[in-house]
Amino acid sequence: MTPARAPDAGSALDGLVLALDASTYVGTVAVLRGGSVVLAREARMRGEHEERLLPAVAESLQLAGASPADVDAVVCGAGPGSFTSLRIAASIAKGLATSRVIPLYAVSSLALVVAGAVPPLAPGRYLASLDAMRGERFAQLVVVETEGTVRADGESHRVPADRIEALARELSATAVGPGAAREAMPHARGVAPLLPSLRAGASVSLDAWEPDYGRLAEAQVKWEAAHGRPLSAG
Repeated sequence: MTPARAPDAGSALDGLVLALDASTYVGTVAVLRGGSVVLAREARMRGEHEERLLPAVAESLQLAGASPADVDAVVCGAGPGSFTSLRIAASIAKGLATSRVIPLYAVSSLALVVAGAVPPLAPGRYLASLDAMRGERFAQLVVVETEGTVRADGESHRVPADRIEALARELSATAVGPGAAREAMPHARGVAPLLPSLRAGASVSLDAWEPDYGRLAEAQVKWEAAHGRPLSAG
């Protein structure tokens, strides 16, 4: 594949954008043109005998009448969430961005819970949450503006699962997420209302960027418990 010249960061998000998220056990893909979603798909990430997200990306581009050579920018859900699934999505995103010499943008997967909801959520404050295991949930305040654009407000945190509804009330927000008052899952189509926030920021470093896993992988936790030291220690 012939590398493309690096597009201007601002104009890249106005062109053909490939968005993907795999913060849960269902990966999602969306293709955007001119800031609008033209196609969105899902792929199961768990309990499968083969990797499903990359084929879903290829099929989505084909159905949208495009190819990897047409992509101007990539947007990837940055977590927090499933360790293995996030790594798969990040690898696909970084691989395409590197080969095409195009910008890669990272977006909170919790923001995608709110931004990707169907039907769209009314303007207001929402506490997006996802399962963090061990009786906890990842949570982040997300705001839907009056014009329909969406922005994350602050960082994500791990909180006790039974505190989500109370925390939402404290923040004058509505709880959103799997099993919450407003049921929703993160979806790559939510990149569209997040584009103004992405344009105001910067693309990530392809060499240094990694998703926000939110917590250590279970395998690493078990290894460290068994050895009594951090895995990275010499």
